[in-house]
Amino acid sequence: MNRTYEVMYIVRPDLEEADLDKLIEGFQAVVTNGGGEVSQTEKLGRRRLAYIVRKFQDGQYVLMHVSADGPLVAELERRLRVTEQVIKFITVRTDEENKRLAKIKAHRDSRVKVSDQQAAAAAAAAAAEAPVAVAAVEAPAPVETEAAAV
Repeated sequence: MNRTYEVMYIVRPDLEEADLDKLIEGFQAVVTNGGGEVSQTEKLGRRRLAYIVRKFQDGQYVLMHVSADGPLVAELERRLRVTEQVIKFITVRTDEENKRLAKIKAHRDSRVKVSDQQAAAAAAAAAAEAPVAVAAVEAPAPVETEAAAV
């Protein structure tokens, strides 16, 4: 059963761009060869770390959205752990969160907003009072000025 995961890993800051692309392609190949699917890969760029990790203060962040089963994700984590260029990584399962958010959104959409109810009531009241006569408005009387009075 495939589940969705976010895999974020931090790569050494001194790694060249071509080597970083090759590393990312290698991790994507692990997922696709194992029967999973990489829906999105984002290079988030170089950022400062909150604390020193393996004598590095900076790192290049990479985020992958993966759809795979548990043993495949365990294999990906094992490879992330033994790859020397990867400083740190974290894997988060997101399918339960997506399911919970979809349920909340469906519940919200099923409810009628109070402002919509008030607008519907006002429209119904306006429709009931539609044959209202409009009174003619008279033009205001001209105001005399001092120059006209002399």
